[in-house]
Amino acid sequence: MTSSSTSTATPPKHPFERRLEDVKLSKADLNSVIMDYLITEGYSTAAEKFATEANVPRPSNIETVQQRVEIRDAIHKGDIQTAVEKINELHPALLEKDPSLHFALLRLQLVELIRKTHPDSDENVLEAIEFATDHLAPRAPADPQFMEDLELTMTLLVFKSKELPPELSAMLDPKLREEVGTRVNEALLKEQGERTKSKLLDLVRLRAWAAQKAREAKKDLPENLGLGLEDVPAGPGNGAVQSNGSGEAMVA
Repeated sequence: MTSSSTSTATPPKHPFERRLEDVKLSKADLNSVIMDYLITEGYSTAAEKFATEANVPRPSNIETVQQRVEIRDAIHKGDIQTAVEKINELHPALLEKDPSLHFALLRLQLVELIRKTHPDSDENVLEAIEFATDHLAPRAPADPQFMEDLELTMTLLVFKSKELPPELSAMLDPKLREEVGTRVNEALLKEQGERTKSKLLDLVRLRAWAAQKAREAKKDLPENLGLGLEDVPAGPGNGAVQSNGSGEAMVA
């Protein structure tokens, strides 16, 4: 009587993956990339926690990070007036120097006013029209895109919320707040002489570009390429960045 056994041997790794295993990540470099990401994206609480757990210097600009967080949070909540006031307090000339960003904020403020309109009341409708007349209409002639955006936004008043075509309903999507919030964050970083994109984002884009070029050149690569951070241990000097589900990153 003979017996047979099923092989459970691990499939051999791709040569490219074996070469990656020989590359040793520097903890200092990894910590620098993580901290840069947290600061650039405005995760001040996570940055302070990471500085403590990874035993790296506390960022000197943590206060301005918190100010950016407050502005971003106000935009994400739809409180555009508060966001504009905080921007003016932090950098009084910023919106004057960037008419496109200023118009985007004012347009979003108009969208928020229209969002509050009630089908059985003209009160908020009149408020939205007055706001558009006072704050957006005088700026619209300066740029054809401003005029187009204003006209499209005012069209929201014509339709009931359930009858909006896709191009109009997109303006009421929270993603518009996020897009404007990102633009404001990048403008504030630029004004402060900081990078507007995190090093981590640049590295991810560079990795994708390099992989695409290698495949175009018919190089032998694995079908799926990870970022190579899956096996980085967490702990002092090597924290792992995660999300806490509320828009704030945290370090495990």
